[in-house]
Formats: sequence, structure tokens, C-alpha cells
Amino acid sequence: MKKVLSIILSAIMASSVLCVGVCAEEKNDLSFAVASDLHYSAPEEELEKTNDDSIFWHATRRCEMENETGLIIDEFLNQCAESDDVEYVLISGDLANRGRSRPEDHLVIAQKLRDFEKKSGKEVYVINGNHDASNDQATTLARFKEIYAEFGYDHALTTRADDCSYTADLGEKYRLIALDSNHETKSTEDGMTADRLKWVKEQAELAKEDGRYPIVMMHHNLLDHLPIQRVLSRNFIVKFHFTTAELFADWGIKTVFTGHEHCSDATVYTSALGNKLYDFATTSLAMYPLEYRVVKYNDNEIKYETRSVDKIDYDALTATTKGYTDEQIAAMRADLRAFSKGYLKAGVQYRLELSLSPEKMGIDEESAYSKPIIYAVDKLISLLRMPLCGDENSLQSIAKEYGIEIPDSDYKTGWDLATDLVAWHYSGGEHFDTDSVEVTTLLRAVTTILRNDFAGIADDVLLKAANSFLGELGYGPIADSLTKYCISKFGVYTKAEIFLVAVASPILYKFACDNDGVDDNNGVIEGYGTVNFKTNVSNIVENLNSLSEKITFYLRLVMSYLAKLNVIFLK
Repeated sequence: MKKVLSIILSAIMASSVLCVGVCAEEKNDLSFAVASDLHYSAPEEELEKTNDDSIFWHATRRCEMENETGLIIDEFLNQCAESDDVEYVLISGDLANRGRSRPEDHLVIAQKLRDFEKKSGKEVYVINGNHDASNDQATTLARFKEIYAEFGYDHALTTRADDCSYTADLGEKYRLIALDSNHETKSTEDGMTADRLKWVKEQAELAKEDGRYPIVMMHHNLLDHLPIQRVLSRNFIVKFHFTTAELFADWGIKTVFTGHEHCSDATVYTSALGNKLYDFATTSLAMYPLEYRVVKYNDNEIKYETRSVDKIDYDALTATTKGYTDEQIAAMRADLRAFSKGYLKAGVQYRLELSLSPEKMGIDEESAYSKPIIYAVDKLISLLRMPLCGDENSLQSIAKEYGIEIPDSDYKTGWDLATDLVAWHYSGGEHFDTDSVEVTTLLRAVTTILRNDFAGIADDVLLKAANSFLGELGYGPIADSLTKYCISKFGVYTKAEIFLVAVASPILYKFACDNDGVDDNNGVIEGYGTVNFKTNVSNIVENLNSLSEKITFYLRLVMSYLAKLNVIFLK
């Protein structure tokens, strides 16, 4: 009997030890919510009409739901207050849309954060963005630190006098390095300097000496969240970003939280020594998809997920800003995220069409070259607005005249397709490859528009008199007829077009299909405690294999187009 009891007691003790081990492993050492680009704007008294959309006629060129921003921030903070797995709140810049010139907007945000901390007992840490402060405007860097003194600076272990950077401890194992990445006066441009990098290194070393892991929060992106972002969107990523990423990774920084690009994207960099660094760009809270991140740390792994603001106080909205229709409020109540996507798409179209106007392009309508340019722009907009597929009045039917096959799809217009791809970039998880219906349709639609537009310029502007004379004799437009004749004789695509697509194909692929192995919105990566010599060697090998696979893939992609070019040459 004693033997049986001993066995039972031993089993209970073993299971208890096992349970403690499992529970300890599952317990998070740190968890926080991170939001970016809140872009608070004081609400208008009444909605202003900006475009001709049936429901999103108030969409602005910034694509942010400006009148709703304060209420979106309120709901975000309510969710954080009620979430047991959110210990802290981090905000990586651009708290106020016009914050550089309107410190009063910052005061509104600061009060919201103050109320949140009092209600929840949870601490908020902020850093400035390019919209927040400038030493040549009303909200100087010193004024920013004064307004937000209670949200990071009061807990700071160290601060920098010349900018808004500081450090603070999060939990028992981690240290936040809140890095001011902005230029002191120039909007958008980053202000990273050798002196700031030296400071980051010193703080990372101090964190290590204190037995803590360093986490960086800054506004500008550290890694590419667009293909060749340094070229396409240069002011949204720090200068010498690969060099900076190499240094950060080898200083023991594994996670960096950024904003600015308004996209939800996660990407990884592996240094020459095998240290991995992840840059989590978080989308603007004020625009589609109305999301923020929740991140949970323990030694073995880091889990992250996105959460959405799915409702706001609609009574407060209509009481503050007049002009909302019943249809708009009903659509928001039914699906706020879907509404924000429609608002984004309408805003992108409005912004691009606005930028294509003669005034915005700086075209003198009296100049000799103005007529062909104005014609081309007007025709481009009309082609993008027409039905994409369907009857003889669709872009699909026009494409057939040029030997181009636009596949059937549910997209209503060219703008509908183009703005949907933009929305995918902002929400993350881009899944389109170069053979997808979306990318195929986009490329073929662009080719159709260019051919039809250029032929139209020649016929309606340059050859107008000749076409008028030939029209009386029963002939069609010269340039358009020649274009179609050449296509019938020499093929749909010219050698030059295929060559350009071959060169551009890796960029097109990277933009449409995000397959870097790191999920943008929900995933798990290795924790700070897993870093050792063995894993670093494994990371180096993995990185070399990945680079080899990428080079091989891109070469095959380019060669596949060049092979088509060779076929044309042989003909």
C-alpha cells in the first residue's frame, strides 16, 4: 500500500512540476498594444463635398477619416483598457495631423491618454512623428515633450536634449528605446544622424548590462515595406537603412516598431553575423483597415496579431459634424472596416485625379504643348472611369481592338482595380503574383490605355485636320488605324514593351506578392532568449539559401520575358 501511495505522490509531484514548467513557458513576460499615425484632426462643423462618389463624396485626398479620428482613438483606447493581455500602449508617431502648427490638437490627445491611464492603470509611451513637431513652428520639440511629459518622459531612464528620444523599462525584462527619427524642421524627411545611432548603441549596451532586451520604437521605417522603398518612397525610410539595420541587429535589437508608410507590413533582416531583426510597420489608425497590433513576448517566442476598431460613437459623430446622411451612418454601423475601405478607395481616386489636373501639373493652358497633354490626361481619367468589363462601352472591348485580352473580373472600373491594390498594400498580406487576375488585368489595362490614349492624342490633336479631310472620304483616324495595323502585322506587344516588363518584373512581383516568410498581421517569431551561436550559424545558412533562391527566382522571371522577346526576334 505504501508503495502504491509513493507512486501516486510521485506522479502528482511530477505532474505539478510539469504544469509549473508549462505555465511558466506560456506566461508572457511583456505584452503591449502598438498603434501609429493616429493623425487626430479637430472635426469639421459640417461635411464638405470633395468628389462625385455616390456615398463617399466627402472623401479627402489624405484618405483618412478625419472627422472620426477622435472617436476612433477613443475606441482604440477603450479596447486596450478592457484587454487583459494589453499591459502598455505604444504610439509610434504622428499623433496629430496638423500637430506641427496646432499644439491645441496635441492637448486633446494628451487628455485622452491621461484619461485612459487613470481609467485603466496602464501606461502609455509615445514618440513624435513628422506631423507632430518642428523647431520652426508652434509645436517645437521642447513643446512636444512638455505636452506628452506623462507618456514616457516621466518614466525615462535617459533622454536626449536635442530631440525627443528617451528610454524606459517595460516589465522586468525589456527596455524601450524610443528613437526620434525625424528631421528637426523638414517635414517627412528623416533626421537620423551618426550621433543618434551612437546613442542607440549606448542604450542597447546599457540594457544588456542591466539584463534587459532592447526594443526600438520610431516613426520612420527601418526596412523596406515597398520594393526599393528608398527610391519609390525615399522619405519614409531612414537613410542608409541596410547599414542601420545591420548595426541594430548586432547590438541585440530584435524588434523595431515603426509607422509613417501607413501600411501593415512585417519584414526581416539578417545581419552578416546571423542576428535577425524584424521591422513591424503599423498602418495608420485613422484609415483603412483601422488596425493596431498586440504583441506578446517571452524568452522563446514573440506573438503578434492585428486588432480592428470596429465601431465608434455615431451619436457623438453626428452631433459634432453635420451633413452625414442616413445611408453613410447605416453603412458605418453595418461594417466600419468596409466603410473605411470604400472611403480610402474614393480618396485615392480623388487624390490622383486631382494631381492630374493641369493646375496641379503646372501646365500653362496657353502654351503650345498644353493641348496634347490635357487631352491625354482627360482621356486617361475617362478610360479609368469607364466599365472595366462587359459591353462595347467597356475598357475590355476597347482592348480587344488592340489585340489585348482583359480577363473577366468583378472589378467595376480601372479605378476600382487600381485602388483595391492600394488598399491591399495598406492592409498587408499582399497575395497577388504576376499571373494573378488582378496583376494581369492591371498590366493589360495599362497597355490598352496607353495605346488608345497615344493614338487619340495624335488623331484628335496633331492630325486633326488630316483626319477631318480623310473622314469625308470614308477613312478612319490615321494614328489609331496605323496602331491596329501594326499590331495585326507584328504582334500585340513590341520588343521594347516586353524588354521593359522583363526588367521591371521583379519589382512588380515584389509589390504584388509579399512572400518574405514573415506574416504581416498575425504570426510568431523567435524570442530574444533564443539568440545564441548555434541559431546565428543556422540563420546565416538560411539567409544565404534564401538569397540564392530569390536571385534564381528573379533571374527566371526576367528570362521568361526575355524568352518571349527572343521569339519575336526569330519571327
